[in-house]
Amino acid sequence: MPRDFSEVYLYNFEDLKVGQTASVARTVSEADILAFAGVSGDSNPVHVDEEFAAGTMFKGRIAHGMLSVSYISTVLGTKLPGPGAIYLSQSVKFKAPVRIGDTVVARATITNLEADKRRVTLSTICTVGDNEVTVGEAQILLPKR
Repeated sequence: MPRDFSEVYLYNFEDLKVGQTASVARTVSEADILAFAGVSGDSNPVHVDEEFAAGTMFKGRIAHGMLSVSYISTVLGTKLPGPGAIYLSQSVKFKAPVRIGDTVVARATITNLEADKRRVTLSTICTVGDNEVTVGEAQILLPKR
């Protein structure tokens, strides 16, 4: 029997406005990096081997860039517009490393609404303190209820 998901949507397309924003904050742990390496298959030693990473330009281990970007997916799927949103695209530029213990704030802000296609464009940014670690743009589809 199909489940009725109508109660889980946070926003109708018509409720959205340019400039609307939402964010989440996550502190990156050793376990997060190891889990992400396991799930993604990306075991690049710059992420998982302190001795190797110490000899790189980063002078120590860093989190996977896509781990930070995944927090944007958290914003889109749980906050703005929330459950039911379908990710269509994401551009991203990596600007600075994230390390174990850093708190990443992922923020998405609506920049454009295409009512005829029910598409939402959002600027996306992840920061650690005052430093931008990723910047980009996402496009999502908001299905009819």
